[in-house]
Amino acid sequence: MRRLALILLLPGLLLLAACASTGGTAMPPLTSTANIDLERFMGRWWVIANIPYFAENGKVATADIYTLRDDGKIANVYAYRKSFDRPEQQMKGVATVVPGTNNAQWEIAFFLGLVKADLLVLEVAPDYSWALIGHPKRKMGWVFARNQAMDAAQYEGLRAKFSAYGYDTSQFLRVPQFADQVGQPGFQ
Repeated sequence: MRRLALILLLPGLLLLAACASTGGTAMPPLTSTANIDLERFMGRWWVIANIPYFAENGKVATADIYTLRDDGKIANVYAYRKSFDRPEQQMKGVATVVPGTNNAQWEIAFFLGLVKADLLVLEVAPDYSWALIGHPKRKMGWVFARNQAMDAAQYEGLRAKFSAYGYDTSQFLRVPQFADQVGQPGFQ
């Protein structure tokens, strides 16, 4: 009898645990209504902040560099340093724009397609000086800028925009772009 009760109770407990781990609110997948001019988007974007994850965690002076290829795909170079006294390293990937998304959703493949990720350009400044990048499941997010330096007020304003997309903005940390930022509050 106990075994039967446990079997009947287990699915309910798992559902309750799942709701608790998401704060009780199941968010629909993130989408973007941005209309991206790919030619203007190409070039170097400094990673001002992100939700740290294994591939980018602890890196400094990071940037994403995009180049439109002849075949319509996008060469994606992730440039980074392990510390400011180390040389720049790169990871290379290829992005494909998802048709029908106004160039706002990309599928990126690194390491010959072994590692894949979806990227959503949520917003971009009218002058393409900054961009907010998301992920359909909100597991990742980035604040990009054309300039390596961003003042705290602008950063906080951009980070706050992520809350409208259902992000927990407390997860974002700034990426040190300059040596004096290492170890500062709010930085990785």
